[in-house]
Amino acid sequence: MTEPLLRLEILDSVASTSDLCRSRALAGEGAGVAVLAREQTAGRGTGSRTWQSPRGNLSMSVLLRPRERLEGAAEWSLLASVALAEVLAAHLPDPAVLALKWPNDVLLEGGKCAGILTESSGTPDGWIDFLILGFGVNLAVAPEVPDRPTTCLAQYATAPDPVAFGQKLLESVETWMARRQKAGFAPVRSAWLALGPPEGARLHLRTGAETREGRFAGLSPDGRLLLATAAGTHAFAAGELLAPLSGSV
Repeated sequence: MTEPLLRLEILDSVASTSDLCRSRALAGEGAGVAVLAREQTAGRGTGSRTWQSPRGNLSMSVLLRPRERLEGAAEWSLLASVALAEVLAAHLPDPAVLALKWPNDVLLEGGKCAGILTESSGTPDGWIDFLILGFGVNLAVAPEVPDRPTTCLAQYATAPDPVAFGQKLLESVETWMARRQKAGFAPVRSAWLALGPPEGARLHLRTGAETREGRFAGLSPDGRLLLATAAGTHAFAAGELLAPLSGSV
């Protein structure tokens, strides 16, 4: 039987699973360790946001060292989203309630159920030194956040044990890693688009201090968001999609 590429370690409580993976990476830890904490006391979201991680939810980070150029690191966030959506869909009576929000959120009927924090460190010559995929999934509890609706899997089905869910998620990540290695990013992109916003949906995208309005025009071959505006179609490697406008399609 083939040994799994990703090895799961289970801890009771840590400040941040991603911070722990980062410290291990800097100390020379090899690729493939996945740290799952039953509780995080200082979980992090994107930007300066915090991520509440009570017991019963999933807090897990994965340390990878792909031998790739640093500019391809953004593809991994979409790969992680697709892998997570696949596992969540298997628990939902109606998987149609699930959607993906670029670049790193999983929604259930518009409420945020999960977020993925992808962090990378590069070498001086532009290669990835290490990559960390941090998963925060509301399985049993949906902590409130001030600027967006939240939900949890328990509002739709029986919440699974975080360790069992984490193990299934690692298997899904491995599967998508193998597909990407064999066929490139295209299968990941196609799977993401099947769960992303409909073509032409009106979006607000914040990039730094600027907010742009446009219509969703898909993803570029390397996973950048394509936004069609009056001035043309633009590709964005990073940014935050804000609450949709009324009449968003």
